[in-house]
Amino acid sequence: MIEAEEFETVAETTRPHRRQQLVVLALIALLMLLPLWIYPVLLMKLMCFALFASAFNLLLGYGGLLSFGHAAFFGGSAYVTAHALKVWEVNPEFAILAGVAAALVLGLIMGLLAVRRQGIYFAMVTLALAQMFYFFCLQAPFTHGEDGIQGFSRGRLFGVIDLADSTVLYYVIAIVFVASIFAIWRIVHSPYGMVLQAIRENEQRAISLGYSVQRYKLGAFVMSAGFAGLAGGLKAILFQFATLTDVNWHMSGEVILMTLLGGIGSIAGPIVGAGLIVTLQNYFATTGFPVTTALGATFIVCVLLFRRGIVGELRHRFAARRKS
Repeated sequence: MIEAEEFETVAETTRPHRRQQLVVLALIALLMLLPLWIYPVLLMKLMCFALFASAFNLLLGYGGLLSFGHAAFFGGSAYVTAHALKVWEVNPEFAILAGVAAALVLGLIMGLLAVRRQGIYFAMVTLALAQMFYFFCLQAPFTHGEDGIQGFSRGRLFGVIDLADSTVLYYVIAIVFVASIFAIWRIVHSPYGMVLQAIRENEQRAISLGYSVQRYKLGAFVMSAGFAGLAGGLKAILFQFATLTDVNWHMSGEVILMTLLGGIGSIAGPIVGAGLIVTLQNYFATTGFPVTTALGATFIVCVLLFRRGIVGELRHRFAARRKS
């Protein structure tokens, strides 16, 4: 009897995991087939910003740290990637690595200055540092000021795969996107991620248990910067330019909007939020209707209807139904 009960318990716990695996595999398969029906460039833009929002969610959703300066990592990496492709004429994989490395270094510097602060003070420090970086990019010779860096080729990945073909580039970005989301998922569900979430819930208790809170926060900040830099590098290769728009504080506000709309503290939330914002931007840009007004109205409606974000609210309602 005991063995039969244990077998049933194990079966019940493994079924949800199998369902989740099947859902993930189905979504990956759908991602690979989407270019057959939807314009690949729009899908690639969506994946770049979904990765950017997921990187931000790693810091806000799981670390409880609100940053107003993530555009610095996104745009800084875009500038370095574009410069590496145009001036250094390296392969795109090395250009992206250079951009990510720059974002990691910048994240480490900003993190060391910001993580000792809490709440609104942390947010204001990140905003101030990001604005300093914005004016640096405005004045630095290699960024070409308001003209930005443009007119470079996408190059050949590993010297073999020609990224000039948008379909080929789509699958490259899709592979990087899936791998990055999986990496974020692994970080969140690792012992490090568990401690990070514990710090978010009760920092004083984490300190009393002997955890180095500042070190965990700094680690989350730097990793978030790295993934944001990866998104910025991919975006630079996709559109073949990097401009001040990428490092402007509006970009930081945009990624906050994406994350809040989708729902913080979940893997799917930022992806859904980014998909909604990018789709609305693309639609209203063709109609002539002010995009900012449309996004503001969308945010108000979503806040009223989905206080936990779209994904968060759906999960909450589904869980409530299961209990009832």
